[in-house]
Amino acid sequence: MTRIAQISLALTASALLAARATSAEPTGSAAAQEALALCSRADDLTQAEKAALLDQGLQLAERAVAADPQDPAAHFAVFCNLGKRTELDHAPLGSLLALRRLRRELDLTLTLAPDDPDALAAKGALLFNLPRLLGGDHVEAERLLRRALAVEPSNTEARRYLARVLIERGAGDEASALLVSH
Repeated sequence: MTRIAQISLALTASALLAARATSAEPTGSAAAQEALALCSRADDLTQAEKAALLDQGLQLAERAVAADPQDPAAHFAVFCNLGKRTELDHAPLGSLLALRRLRRELDLTLTLAPDDPDALAAKGALLFNLPRLLGGDHVEAERLLRRALAVEPSNTEARRYLARVLIERGAGDEASALLVSH
């Protein structure tokens, strides 16, 4: 798999996790919540419709961040909309530039809401899917995914990604137990 394909996979996985709506999502402005809802709705649309909706969601999220830089939901909404939008573009240089911004937005989200299970799971997925050269880290991914599950044990996406991490490091029995325990 090429590095660009790996980046695309990492962006997709993380953005899909980011769009998962839960009650544990950090509370934020109405604009941030609307931007997250747009990101989530984009999954069920055609390519062109998806691009337009994600652009709208990103603009809304950026306005929410500008209005309140301390709003974790706004930063998470930027991450979600930008991640999905970048994945649609398939532009290698754009993906690399977006990756830096995505990581920054996700880190800001976790600084402001350190126990947000979706942000923890999204960062874990991102670190798991990125090549080591671009900051991938399976050990940190596992730690973040375990933390996401400690906060929200019913988080199925975090559970699935943790199982993938465990399988990757040869702990298939633990992965199987994790998947059947819920």
